[in-house]
Amino acid sequence: MKHKYRCNPINIEYKYQFFKVQPEQDDLCEIHREAADPSLICFKEKYYMFPSMSAGFYISDDLADWEFHKFNNEMPIYDYAPDVRVIGGYIYFCASKPDENCSFYRTSDPINGIFEEIPGTFPFWDPNLFWDDDGRLYFYLGCSNIEPIYGVELDAVTFKPISEKKVIMKADTDNIGFERVGEDHVPEKTEEEIEAMIEAMIANAPKEQIVDDDLKKQLRGWFGNYPYVEGAWMTKHDGKYYFQFATPGTEYNTYADGVGIGTSPLGPFELAKNNPYSYKPGGFVCGAGHGSTVKDKNGNWWHTSTIRISNNHNFERRVGLWKAGFDSDGELFCDQRYGDWPYAVDAKPWDKPDFMLLSYGKKVTASSGENTPAVTDENIKTFWQAETNSLDEELCIDLGKESDIRAIQVNFSDHWKQHPEDGMEFSFNGQSYRSISGKHHTTSFVLEAAGENGEFEIIWDTRKDNSDLSHNFHVWEDGNRYRYIRISKMSLPYQQNPCISGIRVFGHGDGKLPQQSKNVKAKLLADAPMEAVDMEVSFECDDCTGANILWGYSENKLYHSYMVFGKTTQVIRALVKNQCIFVRVDTFNENGITEGKTIKVR
Repeated sequence: MKHKYRCNPINIEYKYQFFKVQPEQDDLCEIHREAADPSLICFKEKYYMFPSMSAGFYISDDLADWEFHKFNNEMPIYDYAPDVRVIGGYIYFCASKPDENCSFYRTSDPINGIFEEIPGTFPFWDPNLFWDDDGRLYFYLGCSNIEPIYGVELDAVTFKPISEKKVIMKADTDNIGFERVGEDHVPEKTEEEIEAMIEAMIANAPKEQIVDDDLKKQLRGWFGNYPYVEGAWMTKHDGKYYFQFATPGTEYNTYADGVGIGTSPLGPFELAKNNPYSYKPGGFVCGAGHGSTVKDKNGNWWHTSTIRISNNHNFERRVGLWKAGFDSDGELFCDQRYGDWPYAVDAKPWDKPDFMLLSYGKKVTASSGENTPAVTDENIKTFWQAETNSLDEELCIDLGKESDIRAIQVNFSDHWKQHPEDGMEFSFNGQSYRSISGKHHTTSFVLEAAGENGEFEIIWDTRKDNSDLSHNFHVWEDGNRYRYIRISKMSLPYQQNPCISGIRVFGHGDGKLPQQSKNVKAKLLADAPMEAVDMEVSFECDDCTGANILWGYSENKLYHSYMVFGKTTQVIRALVKNQCIFVRVDTFNENGITEGKTIKVR
């Protein structure tokens, strides 16, 4: 039986964004691809995904193959965090503009029809509509590191507020470890350094500047180690309300979605035991915050959220789609153990992957350019770039021996600047001017493979596809045996020099499974163990490619994971105070996965 497969990031046409400080400038623009904050719905037997900064939406019949569709009428494409909900026979759309009234839009036919405007009466940031089954309409809004997320009831016809705003969720970094800012939740600046910066700014302020508590609060918001609480999404399941929110910041590997559970749409909400429920700090792609949760046509749950790159810009991001669900105790979970490896569309949460990673750390040679190890280091932020844009540039991976290859993902990166396109219009987004490229671009390449004899044959040729897929993914379910994988004839938008963050090869090894992890130790990093929100996990592994550190609040609910390569110690700073913690370290290599033993930490 043949399967449909996916591999994160989702394989869609990510749109190019042009940035400059002033619209009249004629110099080179900062440029990168972006899609983020996805709202995913099922409407009339099709799936629709609306990400930020895409100037349209994506359509799929099976959540695997996606087609881009431009809006048929003028829409607020430069407003962030588009929210989409199905209410009756319509799709309702809105997006963020915190300093102007934001309109709502609806359509009964997003492909062929237009979106009818419902004039807005108030501004908002990071919106989420929720239509309860009693016919009442609710709205959640908020994206701030100093303000909470609010909720309000709306009139179901006019979309005007008919209740007072109510605080739904705010940060609590004293008790919730995963809300703290920074890479691995380690802030870039100490509190002392931040205070010194604020004092220096106040001392150098113009004489007419009024220095009051409001100004100090604003400066603390700009420079302090306060997490953003944003990206609301509401799901109702078995009579309970699951309020989902993103934190601590989109540019971190720790960008996550937390969840609170309540008995009414406006709360109060109690933090669920399984938190953060969407969290992917390790592996090729990191970050899994600000998204949406949807039930598919077969009754299965999925969570789509934001993946960070954040090389060219903090908002250089991609979209991921993860298996999700509710356990027998009503806990919302998301399966991200091998969340950037290929998985079958019909796979169940916690199924082991069908194919193993074969390319990690393998030798790479190239016709030009430096940093070839980045192609196989399982890090989307690092890359190799050719010295020219010639079709003769090529790159080759040596797997070390012939291997049974089943899937390959080719990931292109961006590292360049570009003049604006003719006729391009720029929209001010608060800090700079942005324009989304509306042109259809193409990204193409030829992939060849060879066995031990070194005789190459073409196994994948995208030159006639007329597609622009920067994370292209292909499966050969029956497999074939090759040692060398070579990419050439690379042609990218704007005649840029080929830039690759990863060619990831998956399949089956011929050897033994790795040994079980040994000497596993989990040490809480606090004098009072029940209050600790940090934990250091160490282990030994003799023959593994990497390991997945799993943890959870119950021995049978190890829903969180941190994938590591090339190291046997990792500090996890995502715990919740006074919560039981269990840990297991699973090892993996090219031949499969060996589960570890579960230990209780507290």
